[in-house]
Amino acid sequence: MDTSNRIRKLRESTGMNRRQFCEYFQIPYQTVTDWERDQRHPPEYLLRLLEYYIRMENMIKSNDD
Repeated sequence: MDTSNRIRKLRESTGMNRRQFCEYFQIPYQTVTDWERDQRHPPEYLLRLLEYYIRMENMIKSNDD
């Protein structure tokens, strides 16, 4: 999976919109927008940290929520 899809799917798994995700993780809105539009790429370690944090904090929303 490419980086843009990976970050978008990660954000969507939390049930947050882009603005909420950015505020929660204190990442500038334009940065996440650029990541999702494949204009810039986050470092691999950052993606792994986000994935780990979301998993450990049980932030993944089911489709039923």
